[in-house]
Amino acid sequence: MIELNSQRLSVSIVSHRQAVLIESLLGDLNRVCSGRDIEVILTLNLPEELPFNADRYTFQVKLISNPAPLGFGANHNQAFQCATGAYFCVLNPDIALQEDPFTHLLPLLVQSQMGLVAPVVVDGKGILEDSARYFPTPWEIAGKFFGGQSRVYREQKGAIGSPDWVAGMFMLFRHDVYEEIGGFDAKRYFMYYEDVDICFRLRQRQYEIALSRDAIVIHHARRSSHHNLRYLTWHVSSMLKFFLIYYRCKIWPS
Repeated sequence: MIELNSQRLSVSIVSHRQAVLIESLLGDLNRVCSGRDIEVILTLNLPEELPFNADRYTFQVKLISNPAPLGFGANHNQAFQCATGAYFCVLNPDIALQEDPFTHLLPLLVQSQMGLVAPVVVDGKGILEDSARYFPTPWEIAGKFFGGQSRVYREQKGAIGSPDWVAGMFMLFRHDVYEEIGGFDAKRYFMYYEDVDICFRLRQRQYEIALSRDAIVIHHARRSSHHNLRYLTWHVSSMLKFFLIYYRCKIWPS
C-alpha cells in the first residue's frame, strides 16, 4: 500500500515519441506551479531518447518505459499504481499552461460528491474547444458516420459548469475516487471513449463532474482519427462499445 501525501498532486503524462511537447509541458508545470507539491509520472509508450535532464525540474519525474505500447487507459492506470499524491491528474502532452490551473481546480475536489474536475480548453488562437459534452444519443452516433458532430456543452451560467463528460486531455481526480471506480476501463477500450466511459461510471455512483471556467489551458490539437484508418477504426469501435453499455443501463438500470 502506497502512503499518500495529502498535499501532493500526481500528474500522469504519456509520450508517443513526443519529447519536444513533453519538454515544453514540463517547463510550463515548472514555471506556473512553482511551490506546489507535484510529482510527474512520465510514461514512454514508444522507445525514445529524451533531449532533457529529468532532474532539472523542481518536482520529481518518475519514468516508466513500456516494453510494448499500451492503450490510453492502461497507461494512466499503470501510472496511478505508483502515484503518491492525494490527487491524480491525467494530462496530454499537447497541453500548454499559461497559469496554474490547479489553483481553481483543487478546491472543488474538497467536496465529497465531486468526482472529477477539468478546466476550459481553448486552441492556440484562444477559441473554445469541444472538451465538455453531453453523453451521445443514438442519432448522434449514427450521424457521425455521415460527418455529424457531437453535442457540445455550452452553458455559461456561473463559474462552474456540469457537463456529462469532459475530454481525457485534462482530467483531475481525487486519488480515492479514481481508485474506487477502478480507473479507466482498459480492457474494453484501447483508445478513445475511455474519458466518456469513466465519466459515465462516476455519474452512476452519484459523483459530480465540474468544468471550471476560471481555469483555462491551451490544447495544440492532433486528431489522428480524422486522418488515419487505424485510429478511425479504434474510434468507431470504442464509440459502439460505449453506446451498448450506456443504453443497456438506460433500458435496464441496476
